[in-house]
Amino acid sequence: MARLLEKFNKEISPELMKKLGIKNKLSVPRPVKVVINVGVGDGSSDIKFIEATERELAAITGQKPIVTRAKKDISNFKIRAAAPIGVKVTLRSKRMYEFLDRLFNVAIPRIRDFKGMTPDSYDGRGGYTFGVIEQSIFPEIDRDKIQKARGMSITIQTTAKSKEEMIELLSGLGMTFKKG
Repeated sequence: MARLLEKFNKEISPELMKKLGIKNKLSVPRPVKVVINVGVGDGSSDIKFIEATERELAAITGQKPIVTRAKKDISNFKIRAAAPIGVKVTLRSKRMYEFLDRLFNVAIPRIRDFKGMTPDSYDGRGGYTFGVIEQSIFPEIDRDKIQKARGMSITIQTTAKSKEEMIELLSGLGMTFKKG
């Protein structure tokens, strides 16, 4: 069992029940899935660039990513229909908890001048999205082999019904938020 999942079941869930006044154990907010998305931008025409992005994302998440493609032509951005525009991975259950554990305890503390995440990134439906500027914060990535620094968007989908529930849940899991 993933270390964070075990901690969630034994410590975090009962603590959330007390703080939020929840009586039913199944009503406790919990993470459902994590979606990591990397846009390749101007490298969409270079297959080797896309393959390198796929390899890096697979190393970070432990799961093979899929290549996302454009649905239609966009002339302003010089994009053709079915052209690769990004790479994404959706993590659930055990892999999701393992990724969140590494993200909160290893990767995020490695961000330079990190003061905490903003609590305003809650979307109102249980999702919390934030961006990471560089993939090199993850220990799985060798800094010497990086072709280009790529940012990524990470969305944590939860069953939280309010911003307060989401902040309590993610704080319990190990995410730090800005004060004030």
